[in-house]
Amino acid sequence: MSEPSLRRCLSVVVALCMLTTACGGSPDSASSAADTKQNLKLVDTTPAAAGRLGQATWLISKEPTNLDLSNDDANDQSDLIMANVCERLNKLQPDMSVGPGLAAKYEWKTPTQLVFTIRDNATFHSGAPVTMDDVLWSIKRNAADGNSEADEFPNVASVDLTGPNELTFTMKQPDAVFVEALAGNAGLVQERKVVEARGKDFGTPSSPDACSGPLKLKDWKPGDHVTLVKADDYWDTGKASKVDEITFKWAADDAIVNSLITGSAQGAYIDNIASAARLVKSGDITVSQGPDTRVWSYMVTERGGLTDPNIRKALSLALNRDGVNRAAFGSLGQPWKEPVGSGAWGYEKPAFQDAYDKLTGSPVKPSAQDIDEARKLVAMAGETKPIVVASDSSSIRNTLANALVDAAQKIGLKASITQIPTVQYGDFYDNPDLRAKADLYMDDYYISKSDPVGFYKSGASSSQVQWVFKDSTYDELVLDGRAALDNAQRAEISIELAKRWADAKPWISAILSPSTVALSSKVTGVPASGAVRYYPWAADLGTKG
Repeated sequence: MSEPSLRRCLSVVVALCMLTTACGGSPDSASSAADTKQNLKLVDTTPAAAGRLGQATWLISKEPTNLDLSNDDANDQSDLIMANVCERLNKLQPDMSVGPGLAAKYEWKTPTQLVFTIRDNATFHSGAPVTMDDVLWSIKRNAADGNSEADEFPNVASVDLTGPNELTFTMKQPDAVFVEALAGNAGLVQERKVVEARGKDFGTPSSPDACSGPLKLKDWKPGDHVTLVKADDYWDTGKASKVDEITFKWAADDAIVNSLITGSAQGAYIDNIASAARLVKSGDITVSQGPDTRVWSYMVTERGGLTDPNIRKALSLALNRDGVNRAAFGSLGQPWKEPVGSGAWGYEKPAFQDAYDKLTGSPVKPSAQDIDEARKLVAMAGETKPIVVASDSSSIRNTLANALVDAAQKIGLKASITQIPTVQYGDFYDNPDLRAKADLYMDDYYISKSDPVGFYKSGASSSQVQWVFKDSTYDELVLDGRAALDNAQRAEISIELAKRWADAKPWISAILSPSTVALSSKVTGVPASGAVRYYPWAADLGTKG
């Protein structure tokens, strides 16, 4: 099986017509979703809503931990909810490009002087205007030590008000990726008076929001729900919310699926996309997928079993990504060659697509030739140590672990699985003692930027998320990529970084997990892409007619 083009197979839209006998038959198993995909197309967003929606119930996988997005305790669900409430200097668009937000425009006046022109008509939910003092204070808060976004500001020398509506960043060096970061939480603008009045309680269930978006926080009842309501006096009247009220409830995967099928909820962004395989069989549900940056990979530790890049390359060649996709993702993922998904292609998309298609060493399904080449690489490595793969109780990680063990055995390597408690599993990024227990861990990793350089900086020698790749030329390319303000030049550098990463394989990439949204047959309008973490998606939710 040859590796399919992203344009043909990355994402799907599943509608009732496609699941009836007249349109090819109704699938009767999760694996049949792959057959359905052949007739489907990629979308950045679902069809635009035609009418307003009074109330909606939206399901999420777990309760938000904090609604202050600058707080390290905030989780993915915090981002998903508050994307509709809070605004940033720039705005991530459904197609993953960056557009204007609270700033009407930005301009690089010099290679180290980035100037934003702030709108003069925006207001907070309190009714107070968004002032330049609020903007400057917010950005400095985002950049402060201890803030979750502080690492986005390493090249900022200073930020100052330089005109009535002008905010200027003086950079230590040019940094094009910083512009992308300002469409994420690094660019978050909040009302200073509200945040300071609440102090440490800001972002907790008793706190109001301090934002300016098309929806505002109504209440957060711990253990039960979070409700947003339309901001009636939203400053950007052309982008006012189509939904009057949306209530978020959290549930396990099976409960989410059942609630959607029975009609007790109108929609959900599906974290575990394997569960969406059941939804594609329901005539009352539309499942749509779009580009995202999230990819499941095997992260190689410094333990020693995989320090030789030949062993990493061999395992990648022998890994059956198609089998993993079918078993763990209901065929609704995408076997993938890079550690970052196509949602990062916010510019120069044809160039990135062409470069991706040319990458080798990560087959969808290994051929006999791939296995032979892998065995030769193992022989070149000489004496090898037994490989230990860390899993937990989750079905996805167990499937990935077993696939790695199977790949190792096919090419003459010994491998086994060790189980790590789920509550500890995420600590391997920060805990070298935990990493010492295994040669590989599996995780789904995503970035907040629509720029591959925003990921490939993770391959630098100083990175805290990869532990086996040290290359001074790569490090220089990372700096050059950040400094390249011209998109075509930056894309060229990013493509070279991708090639070097693919050759070294500090992570072994496996499956892209596209953004997946399920909607009742009566509603539409929301993005299908990974932009939902920062774009006010719920404001676009409405009726079909």
